[in-house]
Formats: sequence, structure tokens, C-alpha cells
Amino acid sequence: MRRFLLLFIFLFSTIFYAQEKKTDTLPQPKWKVHGRVAFLFNQSTFSNWASGGENTVAGNIDLNYDFNYKRKNLNWDNKLLTGYGLSHISGKGYRKTNDRFEFNSLLGIKSKNYWFFSFFTNFKTQYTTGFDYSVTPNVSVSDFFSPAYLSFGPGMLWKKSDNLHVNIAPATSRFTFVNDQFSGKFGVEEGKNTSFSLGFNLSSYYKFRVMENIKLENILSIYSDYLNKPQNIDIEYQTNLFLLVNKYITMNITFHMVIDDNASSKIQFREVFGLGAKYSFHKKVTFQ
Repeated sequence: MRRFLLLFIFLFSTIFYAQEKKTDTLPQPKWKVHGRVAFLFNQSTFSNWASGGENTVAGNIDLNYDFNYKRKNLNWDNKLLTGYGLSHISGKGYRKTNDRFEFNSLLGIKSKNYWFFSFFTNFKTQYTTGFDYSVTPNVSVSDFFSPAYLSFGPGMLWKKSDNLHVNIAPATSRFTFVNDQFSGKFGVEEGKNTSFSLGFNLSSYYKFRVMENIKLENILSIYSDYLNKPQNIDIEYQTNLFLLVNKYITMNITFHMVIDDNASSKIQFREVFGLGAKYSFHKKVTFQ
């Protein structure tokens, strides 16, 4: 694994340095920073309610952070997606509703029109232990850094704008990490803590305005492992609907679907709806 990481760092540094040397005479490279913090809260309370019900309190916080670099033919987009959510159900205690850490980096050197030679990196994991609440006692099904996924590889990027792009990487390396407790799961062989795969990766992003105060965001990732059952394609799709009530109040609806035979034999679904507070900030940094 160390050799792959060293190779990645070398290739990335070489490409970046070469492009910088080529464009030293060009004016004012720019970083554009955009961040969004949202807190969603909901509560249900029942008292002598004939049809029954359990008192619940739930909260979810999300941080989306983009920092993008542009300089003529060089395009470098970075996105951090992280969130955590808990609910408290009367008589059952706290339960996790969201747990995510994901970092995406996409480096592109322009080829022609909307096409770029690209190199992408993706890392994702979670913060805390996950449980299966359908059985008693509850069974641990995941943990911090178990699983964790690191993917990277060269490819071609079609990018029309920051809100519409598709990256195709036909030689993607992927490492899966687990601790000793989950050795033998998530595609890692029994007795080992890591596994390696080489495959085809396609990722796309599309965000558009539905109405004046409504935006829809679509994120899609597809992966096929050449080395192990390439017909079993991993698919992750997330759509986020943002309804802006005003500058600080938003209504969010998230639909998240995952198909991954190594994680579960069933299709995974997650849906979140909430009304809460949000804060966005934009910043441009120009280097002289």
C-alpha cells in the first residue's frame, strides 16, 4: 500500500509542479471557497394519544465545504462532506441517524473544450460505532475507520461548470480498511485489515435551480472491480433538495441509496427530512 501512496504523491506533485512552471507568467491564480453549515431539528411529543406514539427528539448537523483552485488550464476542485445525527427515543435511548466523513479531490488539466486530463482522490469513513437495532442485544455492524475507503486514479473529466461535471477513471485503485473486529467483512479477507481492488470508476455531479428558492443536487458514483466479480457494480446515489425559506432558514430533503455487495446483500436506503438553520459563506482568494 505504501508504494501506491508514494506513487500517487509523486504523480500529483509532478503534474502540479509542471503546470505551475508552464503558467508562471499567467496572472492571478484564484482559490474560491464556499461553505455551508446546516442544523436540522425535529421533535415529536405524545400525551394520552389514542393511536399511540413515542416521544422523540432528533438533530442533524451537516458541513459541506468546497475549496477550488483555477488558473487558466489548471482546475483543482476539493469538496468535504461531513455530517452527524442523533435521535433520542423515549424508553430506547440514543440512536445514530447520520454519520459521514467524505473528502473528494479532482485535479484537471485542460485538453480541449470541456475536456480535461484528470486525477481524482476519494476518501470516506465514519466517526462512531454503528449498530443493528433490529436485534436484541444490539449488534455492532461498523466502527470508526471500519470500513474506510481510499480510491484514486487517472482519467478524463468533462466539466461544463462547477455545477455539472462527469469524471471517468478506468484504472481506479481502491483500498478498503477495517479493524480486527471487522476482519473478514466489507470485502476484506479474514485475518487481514486491508484489501486492494482495481476497477472502473465513474462519478458525476449535477446541481440546478428548480425554482427561485429551490435547488436540487445530484451526486452519483459507480464502481466495478476488475479483480473480483466485475458484474457486481457498486452504485451510490444521493439527491439533496434545498428549499430556502430565507437567508438563515432552510428545508432539506435527502435521499441516499447504496448498492454494495461487500457491505450488504440488500439495497441500502437513507432518507432525511428537516427544517432548520443554515449558514453559508463565500470567499475568493487571489495570489499576487
